Amino acid sequence: MRSASRGIAFIVVIWVLLLLAVLLAGFAVIARTEALQARHLAESTRARYMAEVGISRAIWELRNPDPLTRWASDGRGYDFEFEGAKINVAVQDESGKIDINAVDGPVLQRFLVASGLDEQFAQQIADAVLDWRDADDLTQPMGAEDVDYEREGYPYGAADNGFQTVGELQQVMGMDYELYRRLEPDLTIWGGSAQPNAGSASLAVLSSFPGMSPQMAEQMIAMRSQIQPGDPAGATLTLPDGTPLLTGGGGVTYTVRSKATLANGAWTQVDATIRLGGAAGARAYTILQWREGSAG
Repeated sequence: MRSASRGIAFIVVIWVLLLLAVLLAGFAVIARTEALQARHLAESTRARYMAEVGISRAIWELRNPDPLTRWASDGRGYDFEFEGAKINVAVQDESGKIDINAVDGPVLQRFLVASGLDEQFAQQIADAVLDWRDADDLTQPMGAEDVDYEREGYPYGAADNGFQTVGELQQVMGMDYELYRRLEPDLTIWGGSAQPNAGSASLAVLSSFPGMSPQMAEQMIAMRSQIQPGDPAGATLTLPDGTPLLTGGGGVTYTVRSKATLANGAWTQVDATIRLGGAAGARAYTILQWREGSAG
């Protein structure tokens, strides 16, 4: 009897020890997971602040009074290191984009065709954009006013006002999310001109200029990327109508994309749209839009 009791006690002890081992293993896994999460959070936070360093560096470079060393705002990348992080920064002048509040129909239609739309669909979207922002209820040839939105079952009509954000374009009749995603990088509400600035235009935008083919636009962008903003050599690059590609200056509003990569491979990207200038004694720039990008 005593031997049986000892055997049962031994089995109970074994099960208790096994249970304790399982619990300890679980606690060890949880502790390791929390440590990894804390480390990842710390690395992501550091990478984010390093990306903000890139934003600040870009603002400083854009205010550089020397045009031969000032950073170009045509989307080309600049690389530098800061406290062990590798930072890549690209600056895009908003004046080189299609301003959906100022662009006229023909320019917008050519841009849409250059972006891959057929002529008819491009005119449909362009006319619908014009009808969305104009104050009247007169419909463009292939556009859409309130009655058209109602007929198609939309719960709203044309805004009859300027776009408040680029994202509002998704509400225009005929626009879907995939098309919007394709067009969005080249669109703005801060350009301020019916004709985008060729000196900082992307391939699709530059291809929309009269007489410009995609191949010619690619060549011009390749040559433009080798020229500093104040380099006299820029005068040799001309549009098909003879206008210098880098004529005049850019705007005062820029989108800065900054990606910071740490030594261990962790990285974060931040996009900021900023406007330089302001009243005397005020901040040297204003943040119009801030987007936390991808991270890894």
